[in-house]
Amino acid sequence: MKTSILPLEILMRAFPGLGKEEAEDIIGVSELHSFPPNTMVCCEGAYETTFYIILEGEVEVTKLINPNEVRVLKHLKAGDFFGEMAIIHNAPRAATVTTVLPTTTLVIQKEAFSKLLETNSSMSLAMVREVSRRLRENDEMAIEDLRLKAKELAEAYQQLAELDFARRQFLTTIAHELRTPLMAASGYMQVILSGKLQEEALSSALNTVGRNLQEIIALVNDILFLQEMDLILPEFQPTDIDSVIAIAVEQQRAYATRNKVDLKLTIPSGLPPVNADAKSLVRAFAAILNNAIKFSPDGGEVLIEVSCDRHLIHILFQDHGVGITPEALPKIFDRFFHLDNIGGHLFRGIGLGLSIARQVIEQHHGSIEVRSEPGKGSIFIVHLPQLTKSD
Repeated sequence: MKTSILPLEILMRAFPGLGKEEAEDIIGVSELHSFPPNTMVCCEGAYETTFYIILEGEVEVTKLINPNEVRVLKHLKAGDFFGEMAIIHNAPRAATVTTVLPTTTLVIQKEAFSKLLETNSSMSLAMVREVSRRLRENDEMAIEDLRLKAKELAEAYQQLAELDFARRQFLTTIAHELRTPLMAASGYMQVILSGKLQEEALSSALNTVGRNLQEIIALVNDILFLQEMDLILPEFQPTDIDSVIAIAVEQQRAYATRNKVDLKLTIPSGLPPVNADAKSLVRAFAAILNNAIKFSPDGGEVLIEVSCDRHLIHILFQDHGVGITPEALPKIFDRFFHLDNIGGHLFRGIGLGLSIARQVIEQHHGSIEVRSEPGKGSIFIVHLPQLTKSD
């Protein structure tokens, strides 16, 4: 391929971790295509097998929302790529891509690219890693877009219509939340099954697959747990609150480490027992703690402090993250309510964790209070009655 454009630097920028020789191999199986402005390069709904990497110019990505509305999702420039689903999955184009400026791209066909990946494990990892990251970003954008649309429609309909749309939005959000880890795990498994990975690279890929599978399991378990709470009353028995809290903290420690959050646990000795179902109480505390870690995107410290008085045990969870606005505060325990974008940070989730926590705490005849200020973090305090002789 002869061109005055030098794509090596752009390729290596588009796929961090890609070496010079690997970039040259990609160029070797590519073709150079130039498109004038206002050219439709990809059409939503079409089945194609072409992957594009932009060398120069600009394209616009749009999606058909309904027969009367086309929404602009984003603009892509040099170093960006599109059409990645063509090399991962036999799925139709999810959006339409149209040139805004004269645009030059590297065009790679699926068959040639797949053969190249099969012979180079490090290239496979670099490509799968970056494409997985892009899929996650795209899903987050899609989820945000769907929620904005939900807000617009909710204002136009009465309560019945709002509930019906909430149900459909919930199903759509779950689909997106499952798609991201499923696609990431599937991509890494393809590389693992090729047999090209060894030692550290293989271990890293397996860890990534495991982490994404755990994310899927956690989501499904939350949904099933909500159903169980509606149908089955828990069996209470005398329970040491310190062991319950310790288990919840350990469950969230790996998540905290990944998010650069330091967990500080303070439990006094000699705490009285509570009448509880330990399993569901662990889930409630873990949900509150997970929320504190999640909304501390810049890292920091999350405090867990336990105290008691004559009748109650108090468990405090304090973070120094993005906080909650006064408008959102009354809704945070509602099922499926979630905060998507705070202070420029995008947050995933389907809004079940705090709903589960409150329902469990209330089943234990306790209460939960929240104090929060945007930009300064939040404090959640759980109050549980101590075990009495009548219990």
